[in-house]
Amino acid sequence: MEISTIVTLITVSLLIVYLILIYNNLIQLKHNVSKAWSNIDVLLKQRHDELPKLVETCKQYMAYEKNALETVIKARSAVAHAQQDSDIKALGVAETQLRMGLGNLFALAESYPGLKANESFQHLQSRITSLEHDIADRREFYNESTNVNNIRIEQFPDVLVAKSFGFKAFDLLEFSETNRADVNVSLLFQ
Repeated sequence: MEISTIVTLITVSLLIVYLILIYNNLIQLKHNVSKAWSNIDVLLKQRHDELPKLVETCKQYMAYEKNALETVIKARSAVAHAQQDSDIKALGVAETQLRMGLGNLFALAESYPGLKANESFQHLQSRITSLEHDIADRREFYNESTNVNNIRIEQFPDVLVAKSFGFKAFDLLEFSETNRADVNVSLLFQ
């Protein structure tokens, strides 16, 4: 065998191995995004299951605050539909509404000493608050995984493999600016 043939075979073999490594790495990134989304989904379902209990506990005390309770119920439904449809953008909007509704509900609870002292309410409020923190942590991990995936499928030479095998970009899970703003508690009591 000639030296040029050996060099060509080695070069082609190395190129094939390199492309396989890129492909496997892209598969791993895609599954990291899926795993991160699954982690968020589990927490959203747990919170989804806790909210009816919270609303029911609040109903016993907050007979005059029907709007606050209905807002949480509607937002919970919107989150469930967005989850079911795997619509990340709609989920971000629905999550914003739900978080604002919960913030308002917890702020209103301050004016009901009996509710505030209720052991069930305290437990549910603590549980939901804990889930909110966990969701925020998982959302950060999901967005980081999504970002790494999206960058890699656009970088050369990965873009060649990504386009050849149909790898797609994922949407970031974002909440609107209103979710980041402080809740004006004084407006709740007017």
